[in-house]
Amino acid sequence: MQHFGDKTHLITRVTAHNRTSETVANLNEQRIIELCKQGDRAAQKALFDKLSSRMFPVCLRYMGNREAAEDVLQEGFISLFSKLGSYSGEGSFEGWARKVFVNTALMTLRKNDVMRQSEDIETAWSVSSEDPGALQKISYNELMGMISELPAGFRTVFNMFLIEGYSHKEIGEALGISEATSRSQLQRARVMLQNRIKKLK
Repeated sequence: MQHFGDKTHLITRVTAHNRTSETVANLNEQRIIELCKQGDRAAQKALFDKLSSRMFPVCLRYMGNREAAEDVLQEGFISLFSKLGSYSGEGSFEGWARKVFVNTALMTLRKNDVMRQSEDIETAWSVSSEDPGALQKISYNELMGMISELPAGFRTVFNMFLIEGYSHKEIGEALGISEATSRSQLQRARVMLQNRIKKLK
């Protein structure tokens, strides 16, 4: 009889936890963030569910493959939860979170020394192009697929400058390279993409 009582108590606890998770998920974003700052697990789960599908494509663009992107996504959430106290509530939370994930990806890429690897590849590519509008002739998904196949350094600068809106100065500071190197890598990324687009014709 006691055993049955224990099971009933366990079921009650699980049901209560599920109700808590569902209730938290229905709260507004600011309240969920406040609960996360207090270490509320249900709120953290709700925030993870809200952001993961939006931040994974960001990680994938930088890392180039799903496995590496999933690792960065997990590391990004660890970083995000540890830094939530620094979010003032001003401005877009998703924009703030996006920077956390981008910085996590950049830190991983710096560890792998991808910028030096890309500089070694640069010499194999011409910086001229007969079709400067080539990037506008393919679909978004096709472009994202081609970006993911770029050498990591080219891909990083391309993402930061054209998609995230960083300046070459900001890119240089973030990656430990000169502004000239940032511009050079962006140009070579564009040329590499243009050459691949031409092959589709």
